[in-house]
Amino acid sequence: MTANALLQLIVFAAVTLALAVPCAIYITHIFTRQPMAGDVVLGTIERFFAAVAGPHLAHEQSWRAYAFSVMFFNLMGGALLYGILLFQNYLPWNPQNLAGLSPDLAFNIACSFVTNTNWQSYGGETTLSYFSQMAGLTVENYLSAATGIAVSFAVVRGFIRKESLTLGNFYADVTRITLYIFIPMSIIFALFLIWQGVPQNMSAYTQATTLEGAQQIIAQGPVASQIAIKMLGSNGGGFFNANGAHPFENPTPLSNFAEMVSILLLPVALVLAFGRMVNDKRQGRSLFICMTGLFVILLGIAWAFEASTHPALSALGIDQNVTDINSGGNMEGKETRFGIFNSVLWSVATSATSNGSVNSMLDSYMPLGGLVPLFNLLVGEVIYGGVGCGLYGILVYVLITVFIAGLMVGRTPEYLGKKIEAREIQFAMVAMFLYPVCVLGFGMLGLLTPAGAKSVTATGPHALTQAIYAYASAAANNGSAFGGFNANTLYQNVMLGFVMLLGRYGVILPVLAIAGSLASKKTVPASGGTFPTDGFMFIILLAGVIVMFGGLTYFPVFALGPIAEHLSLFGG
Repeated sequence: MTANALLQLIVFAAVTLALAVPCAIYITHIFTRQPMAGDVVLGTIERFFAAVAGPHLAHEQSWRAYAFSVMFFNLMGGALLYGILLFQNYLPWNPQNLAGLSPDLAFNIACSFVTNTNWQSYGGETTLSYFSQMAGLTVENYLSAATGIAVSFAVVRGFIRKESLTLGNFYADVTRITLYIFIPMSIIFALFLIWQGVPQNMSAYTQATTLEGAQQIIAQGPVASQIAIKMLGSNGGGFFNANGAHPFENPTPLSNFAEMVSILLLPVALVLAFGRMVNDKRQGRSLFICMTGLFVILLGIAWAFEASTHPALSALGIDQNVTDINSGGNMEGKETRFGIFNSVLWSVATSATSNGSVNSMLDSYMPLGGLVPLFNLLVGEVIYGGVGCGLYGILVYVLITVFIAGLMVGRTPEYLGKKIEAREIQFAMVAMFLYPVCVLGFGMLGLLTPAGAKSVTATGPHALTQAIYAYASAAANNGSAFGGFNANTLYQNVMLGFVMLLGRYGVILPVLAIAGSLASKKTVPASGGTFPTDGFMFIILLAGVIVMFGGLTYFPVFALGPIAEHLSLFGG
């Protein structure tokens, strides 16, 4: 890694951590409902919503009631979004007179945004009206992200409560999270983006004449407000088809840096807040260290391959190894204004979380450079992860790790004073093995059926990577695309939509079941037989379990896809 790239990484890490620590404290105050300065305004609004909702927001819910509320709330949101997309031509704020969407594309988009996936089989500026973008997509960006944090709050209550049958109230959690976290942060970030040059207006597209005399339509609209929550909420769906590579979404190096920080800010803050919420900061730090170690290793691997000379050029005696941040290496598919390092850092960050935004074309990465984001998706995006889902996702790995450690050394499987027994492990395994079913099952079905195979444009190992990445992105609720995959077909819109729903709620349900089971248990004091979960040994073991599950489960995909393509390149 060059000195320039290393310096940028250090600054990026320092700024992210400096902002994440106070955010973690703030999130803890929200979780514990401690008095805060914002209560004067936000507390009044929250009490108003509570008065309108009646006593329902005050009632504690069992894990089953909490899970039902999650499903019902998001089902209603998805149905409303589906209707908006179908009939957008009859709705206001449509200066380009865009038509309503086909039922299959509307279904895919509704599934995508209600699951925090933001997979895009369409070009936003050519497909969706301003009303659809704001009242449909942006609203779901808030609500789907708040759902993830609400579920993580319920899981934390499962660890800290004793002999309790309840996990809180979902509607109260979503209201508080949206009001206290996402709205204030999004307003501040949107104003920053407007300052950097991101449009925020309701004007019709501008028709301009180029210097050559050609006519060009310049799309604009309420962009900054959507970009702010898409980044902070781990959503990733861009206003424009080019996403973070579009100059109206990401106009300057400073905006690029800020958007990369925003990808990791709340996921990191939630992990650090976890230690505070369970009254043991060491537990949050151990998870953070494990995630950061894996993140740095994977970033180094992706950088090494993207910054090296392409084999075809090496065969001609041309050396293009990176010696400066913006020259040399594999610049295909990357913005020259960002360079290789900022492109690689964004791709690793966005696939380590469930953000899914892009500022470069993953399809143009070197085979093993592209393997890194694919690996991040296939391990369940627990290396930081998305808002909320990253925390409860890695806690599933923690339970499995503790159980394995207990079997290996004969110690009692416990975590945070709760015994980990067969019921918790059974639900954890349901959540864990859902991803292989979605990715390998539905992905292979897509390759074997004529309707699905038509979407793949590449041949050989790269074709496998294209198809598997699409289903991995849908199952992991990421939304990024490898490229070269025609997803806007009846088959893919429907199948990918079902995979998004299964990947989101098929994990949330067993996770809430685990939380309910743990909340009902007594807390047992640590003993000599308790495996410590805040030390270096546990961090290494947890990282090993993450890599083992991801590496071994999907090794045939890696071997037949990116690795085979890599070997074919170097074999001439």
